[in-house]
Amino acid sequence: MMKSFRSIALLEGISTLALYFFAMPMKYIAGDPIYVKNIGMAHGVLFMLYIAFAILNKNSQKWTIKEFAIICLASLFPFATFYIDKKYLQPKEA
Repeated sequence: MMKSFRSIALLEGISTLALYFFAMPMKYIAGDPIYVKNIGMAHGVLFMLYIAFAILNKNSQKWTIKEFAIICLASLFPFATFYIDKKYLQPKEA
């Protein structure tokens, strides 16, 4: 389940960057809103999956409330899901 969450986190982070740094400039500079519509839809689905997988993994990973909140809030900021992957989602060494 964690491997799936890591994949979703990566895709969610990429979709955030694509939305902010490609689709929105294309809409407001080039006047072509289709990219925001398509990338925005994909980003929305990935965002919901990210939050759902965070909830599903909370207990099995033994995250504190603070860690869980940080992981969930990371989905709102560009590049934050990449940081979360390195800090919280990578397999723990035995």
